[in-house]
Amino acid sequence: MIIPDKFYNLYILLAILLAISGLFVPLMDNDAAHHANIALRMYLTGDYVTLADHAGDYLDKPHLHFWLAAGSYHLFGANEFAYKLPSLLFSILGVYSTYKLGSLLYNQQTGKLAALILVTSFSFFLAMNDVRMDAILTACIIFTTWQGIAWVNKKNLSSILLLALGAALGFCTKGHIALFVPALSIFLYILYKKNWPTFYHWHILIFCVAFLIFISPVLYSYYLQFDLHPEKVIRGESGRSGVAFILWNQNIERLSGEKFSSKASGDRLFFFHTYLWAFAPWSIIAYIALFTRLKNIRHKKYEWVTAGTILLFSILITFAGFKLPHYLNVILPVSSLLVAAFLINNSQRPWMKYLLITQYIVCALALVLLIFINFWAFTPVNYWVTAGFILLLLLSIYIIIHQKQPLQKLITVSVLGFFMIFYLFNLNFYPALLKYQAGNELAVLTNKKINASNVFYWPGVYSSSYDFYSAELRKEYDSTRTRLPSPAWIMIHRTNLEKFTKSGLPVYEITAHPDYEITRLKMSFINPRTRKDKLNELLLIRVN
Repeated sequence: MIIPDKFYNLYILLAILLAISGLFVPLMDNDAAHHANIALRMYLTGDYVTLADHAGDYLDKPHLHFWLAAGSYHLFGANEFAYKLPSLLFSILGVYSTYKLGSLLYNQQTGKLAALILVTSFSFFLAMNDVRMDAILTACIIFTTWQGIAWVNKKNLSSILLLALGAALGFCTKGHIALFVPALSIFLYILYKKNWPTFYHWHILIFCVAFLIFISPVLYSYYLQFDLHPEKVIRGESGRSGVAFILWNQNIERLSGEKFSSKASGDRLFFFHTYLWAFAPWSIIAYIALFTRLKNIRHKKYEWVTAGTILLFSILITFAGFKLPHYLNVILPVSSLLVAAFLINNSQRPWMKYLLITQYIVCALALVLLIFINFWAFTPVNYWVTAGFILLLLLSIYIIIHQKQPLQKLITVSVLGFFMIFYLFNLNFYPALLKYQAGNELAVLTNKKINASNVFYWPGVYSSSYDFYSAELRKEYDSTRTRLPSPAWIMIHRTNLEKFTKSGLPVYEITAHPDYEITRLKMSFINPRTRKDKLNELLLIRVN
């Protein structure tokens, strides 16, 4: 092994410890807290069929992510640990599947290195902290790809059933993309091997039947919620079929941009530059490896699965009408395999030292920037965090010094640099940043002082984090219909205070907390000198 087992095991242990530390970081508003509340509704009402959020019926993502979170709430209570745990467990499956697929396509050494590269890639690790569907989806896709290629090689019945299960779990998480990416990889592998009988093997019929059986709970749930209720209005339309949506419309709408749009829709280079940070610190090597593999693809010396999947999927999403950074997560496992094979195959090349210098520069710049932000903008108040970082830094320097070969140093610098960065993220940056997300802070501040069932939102005001951490579903105040208990509390932003005053409701007490949309950071907020001017306030106003 290029990396001695003692160091490899240490790196995996550090990755696990860092991932566990992220389980206790509070949820961020927008997607993470929003999705956690959809599961919270299931948990509180016992209705596991209906997908609903603060706006009513939710017709976007299928059920699996919410079912897993709600089930975890039953075991551990409604908290961030319970919400994030399923994604962590699936991520472990994804790393193991990457190792197994690497062992199939190359050898065990490549598989182990690919697993390490994947677990130390920025967006993959971030998906275990800022939890949406992506960690589960990515794991299902690489698991399905592994089982599909294993089936192509040996035609085992167990592999085709696991292939159907993995595809179904991914489909029940985020729709068609969970089928498209593994199908593309498996198709490329069959072409590479010229294994033409695979296309009409009778096991494919078993796959189709098993897949339909596995996804039937989601289809039936959609049928009950939407197809039986054509009167429901979803995004301005009535008569929406939930079954038709998940079987056809969901990903088509996002690719076309018909129902969804984003600021990056017209940026044809969006995923090119997004990949640089999403697969950091390995992205520059990945671009070199991809170019090298495509240049030599005619010689058929190496498999087509990794480079072909990355290239074709990237072309598809480049022309999509709706673009988000986490769309790239699904190709991070095959990117890891491509980089691992490239590094091992070229480990003795004299130019490897230049890649090492590149990694030194990339990791040093990222680390210096994060140290500056942490100790300037969000100074650690816990001295143990600072002491732990210094200890990790000294350990990293010691290990790097004792590595002999350029490739060993390259891997060590990249891995340990990544760990130091996420150490600061999980133990200082995120906890400090989330002090400015008023919803979770107000929920903790008023716990056992305010009955959350008596809190009503002013129209147009939302705080998914308050709903989640108070374990109460959002109720909107309507002066014509709402009968308030006594006492009652109105949640409002300070910018809406003038309208509230005109309503004539008497104010008896105000609990306030600074508020900022922390998922959209700007330098004016990061700068401690100008931060105060950029803050809003979220208020809880007691009325009768």
